[in-house]
Amino acid sequence: MKTALIFGALAAMAAPALATDDAIMTRKSFMWSNGASAGLAVGMMKNEIEYSPAAGNAVLKSFMATSLAFGDYFPDGTDQGDTRASPKIWEDRAGFDAALAEFQEASASGAQAGGREGPADLAAFQAAVGPILNTCNSCHEEYQLSRQ
Repeated sequence: MKTALIFGALAAMAAPALATDDAIMTRKSFMWSNGASAGLAVGMMKNEIEYSPAAGNAVLKSFMATSLAFGDYFPDGTDQGDTRASPKIWEDRAGFDAALAEFQEASASGAQAGGREGPADLAAFQAAVGPILNTCNSCHEEYQLSRQ
């Protein structure tokens, strides 16, 4: 079961590679990928899923890939439709861009700390992924509409 969960999460993390011309759908794909990465990370941190350097590495690299491309999918006019993106993204573009920069910095630091093979143990993984998850949370609080 754990192996299937890990492989399922890793497959979901590949979603950013499937970017389309539909900015909203692409944003959702990135968020689904981040959700899978966060779910795997939290599962390992809670000892619900056995930690492995390969899984830790996949989480960190997935966040890194998303952080580098995600901001490209918020062009003007994509604040309408089936999206939870807050209008504040377009009203406070400088603030949103700063939040994206924090996500990129945390993701780059986490990926670098993980090295080529991934963090050696759970404590090292927690130190690498913690700041990334914090940037996700703060951005969601500021720039994502809550579910109705």
